[in-house]
Amino acid sequence: MSDVSQYLNWFRQSSPYINALRNNTVVIMLSGEAIKDDNFDNVIHDIALLNSLGIRLVIVYGARPQIEQKLSDNGHTPQLHHRRRVTDSHTLQCAVEASGAIRALIEAKLSMGLINTPMHGAKIRLASGNFVVAKPAGVYDGVDLCHTGEVRRIDHTGIRNILDLNSIVLLSTIGYSPTGEMFNLTVEQVAAKTAIALKADKLILFGKEQGVTDSNGDTRSELLSNTAQRLLNQYKNQIEDPNQSQSELSLLLETALHACNAGVPRSHLISYQVDGALLAELYTRDGSGTMLAEESYEQVRDANVDDIGGIIELINPLEEKGILVRRSRERLEAEIEQFIVIERDNAIIACAALYIFEEENIGELACIAVNQNYLGGNRGNVLLEAVQQRALDKCLNALFVLTTKTAHWFLEQGFNEISVDQLPKEKQSIYNLQRKSKVFLKQLP
Repeated sequence: MSDVSQYLNWFRQSSPYINALRNNTVVIMLSGEAIKDDNFDNVIHDIALLNSLGIRLVIVYGARPQIEQKLSDNGHTPQLHHRRRVTDSHTLQCAVEASGAIRALIEAKLSMGLINTPMHGAKIRLASGNFVVAKPAGVYDGVDLCHTGEVRRIDHTGIRNILDLNSIVLLSTIGYSPTGEMFNLTVEQVAAKTAIALKADKLILFGKEQGVTDSNGDTRSELLSNTAQRLLNQYKNQIEDPNQSQSELSLLLETALHACNAGVPRSHLISYQVDGALLAELYTRDGSGTMLAEESYEQVRDANVDDIGGIIELINPLEEKGILVRRSRERLEAEIEQFIVIERDNAIIACAALYIFEEENIGELACIAVNQNYLGGNRGNVLLEAVQQRALDKCLNALFVLTTKTAHWFLEQGFNEISVDQLPKEKQSIYNLQRKSKVFLKQLP
């Protein structure tokens, strides 16, 4: 019974993530190593589940070890120049064969529908084609890289048309030129360029490691781009030989950073060896790997006296409409430590306050306001989360709020309506009967 309870608890906690990710466009990079791994079947099952949950999926797959194996079987030695493969005609043929075999494998595995398997009833449709337009990499440092290429552009319109049909799009590392030539590309570049062109919500990069670890060996769940760039520079500085290949982690971090700097909001580094890593990363609070995000233009922080002018400018229009209770400058100065603000480009664009009633061990969420120019950006949710975290830090049992205009929003955030006589005694004594504010309460974990 405890296992059932644990499952139900996880399923309920995952529902906000399921709702948030529905209709998101996600690009997943599967390296040739990931496809060879024993855990690949589980990865496929999890990808099928994402499709069932309404995520628009593009899978970009590589074939490095498979190409190496074909070259070895035919008695050919791989040629590398400054960490890049020299793709002669024979190597290109091996790349095309390996890519085709992997595409057939992925299509077969995503076509499974046996009873008593995770794929039963999935009925997944897949599409692939000439969506990647390539150009030759040319001559580099005196060496002709032959059929090694670079991404020229991604046919994002064609891909979106396929995604609109609820199909998964498969992209290989074989690109095509307007002259009818084929080029061998890197899976990292195709994945990043695809995510950028599609303006994808997420780029998922599967590697051997779970992500970036700290000095204690613990996985760092989140990295901002500036920190990621410093780490990447450290990794590259450790490479002395220009022909020495980058580590897989360094390469994935560079790919994630490139996508992030070009506008992809989130990139995730997860392990293809860990069962359920994909689901844990997307549908749990702590995730399983490392998420890379751009530096935020907005900062959520505790308020100080220098913010009083900005807070007054923010709440005055709401006070005039009767939505907020009037607060004098003197009162704000005395209570500024209770406030949390969101600052953007040195301007206060949102605020909220937490007042504590120690006898009942309960807090009041008050004076929540967002600048009219920044409505619709989830900033109310961000403020609520910040106030809830402060309340948890103070070991409070619950939060209550009085409102005349936003009752439904608080209900959506997990609050329940209560009567005035359930308020703390101190608050009951100053309750304004003329305003007839509704009272809502939320228990804290």
